[in-house]
Amino acid sequence: MTPTREEVVDGLVAELRSFKDLIVDLTAEESAKPTRCEAWTVGDLGAHVTGVMADITAGRLEGINTQEWYDRQVRERRGRSPRELADELGTVIIATNELMGSMDQATWDGPGPPGVAGTLGRGVESLWCGIYIHREDVLAALDRPPARGNSLRAAISYIADVLTDRGWGPATLALDGIEEFTIGGGGPSITGDPLVFALVATGRADPGVLSLDESVNIFG
Repeated sequence: MTPTREEVVDGLVAELRSFKDLIVDLTAEESAKPTRCEAWTVGDLGAHVTGVMADITAGRLEGINTQEWYDRQVRERRGRSPRELADELGTVIIATNELMGSMDQATWDGPGPPGVAGTLGRGVESLWCGIYIHREDVLAALDRPPARGNSLRAAISYIADVLTDRGWGPATLALDGIEEFTIGGGGPSITGDPLVFALVATGRADPGVLSLDESVNIFG
C-alpha cells in the first residue's frame, strides 16, 4: 500500500534525523572512506544529502535531479567537518518540516517541479527512499549493521511503484518481514531479504543474487 501523505512526511523527517545522527560524530578517517557511490566518500554523501535538502527547502531547483546539481552541492561543502554538515542538516530538517507542513492536499497531489516525474507527493517519497538508501551506503562503508524498519518498507513500496510505471514485471514482491507489493498487477513471486532487493533495484548489488537482470535497476 502506498504510504499516506502524513506517513511520507513523518518518515522523511525521521530519516533525515537518523542521517544527521549518523554523520555528526564521524572521524576524519571515517569521513574519507569510499562508498558504493562512485567517486564519493562518506563525507561526500553527507554533503550530498544535506545539499539536496538545503536546495529544495530554499527553492534552488534549477537543474534538479541532474548530476551537475548534485556535484555542485558536494563541491560547495568540501572541507566542512562532519559536525558542520550535521549542524547545517539540523537547520534544513526544521525547514523541511515547515515546508511540508505548508502544503495542502491539492499541492501534494499536483505535479512536481520541472525535472521531477509524477506528483509532488511522489517526489517527496523518492527523497525518503533515496536518503534511506544513502544511509545504507554510509553504514556499509563503515562496516556497521544495516538499518531496516519503516524506511526500508517505504523504499520497497516506492521501488514497486516506479517499476510498475516503467512496465517492468509483472511480479509480486513477497519479501521477508513485510507485506507483499505487486508490480504491474502482480505475477511471479520475488522472495528474499527486502534490503537486498532494495540494493539490487538501486544498482548497488548484483541482480543475479535474486535471479533478476539489470532491468530491475530503477536508475538504469
